Amino acid sequence: MIATFPFFAGLIASILHVITGPDHLAAVMPFAVESKKRAWKIGLSWGIGHIVGMLAIGILFTVFKGFIPVEKISNHSEQLVGLVLIGIAFWAFYRLFKKHKEHKHLHVHVENNPIIHKHEHVHTTHQTHSHTHSKDLKQNSFSSFSIGFLHGLAGIAHFLLFLPVLGFKNQWDAILYVVAFGIGIILAMTTFAVIIGKISSLAKSGHNDLFFNGIRLTGGVFAFAIGVFWIFKH
Repeated sequence: MIATFPFFAGLIASILHVITGPDHLAAVMPFAVESKKRAWKIGLSWGIGHIVGMLAIGILFTVFKGFIPVEKISNHSEQLVGLVLIGIAFWAFYRLFKKHKEHKHLHVHVENNPIIHKHEHVHTTHQTHSHTHSKDLKQNSFSSFSIGFLHGLAGIAHFLLFLPVLGFKNQWDAILYVVAFGIGIILAMTTFAVIIGKISSLAKSGHNDLFFNGIRLTGGVFAFAIGVFWIFKH
């Protein structure tokens, strides 16, 4: 039990770090909504990006503390995250309100008596079917990774989460804590993305467009509000 304490401590600390950060959730939610069943890739990408960003700012702070104003870099990163969140919000609004092209196609049914009638199919300018294109998913995953990276750079306070490492008696406990911290970040955000994607997928497959668009609108408004807050918090 004592041997596994550092691992569970790091896991719990990282999960709380992710789910108590509204800016984290706001950045991922719009992408997860659009990705639906493949939303787990969005959460995974953000988690990896966040870890890489935290490592980058940690290395800068440790190696170049006396030469580079790391704290200023971190503060500017927070404002940049705010701008990016607003950009995500406008992207979500665009996806929600963009015009659709409607096409009518003739369908012939030969069962019993031949019947010819029309069906309307709605196609967007970016896709011709209801499934998510792999190109869009890759773009969303890369965007999510980039936002996660910026989040990792933003905030010297991230170092406070690693203070428990200083209290461990041996190096193995410290390694367990750090590894668990990384696992927890990926696990928490991937789980959040999966939940949002699952809800969106059910709404879309159930042809409940009002509910689906409501989720998209909520994600956009959430990202916009958090983005504005981050820009003007300093």
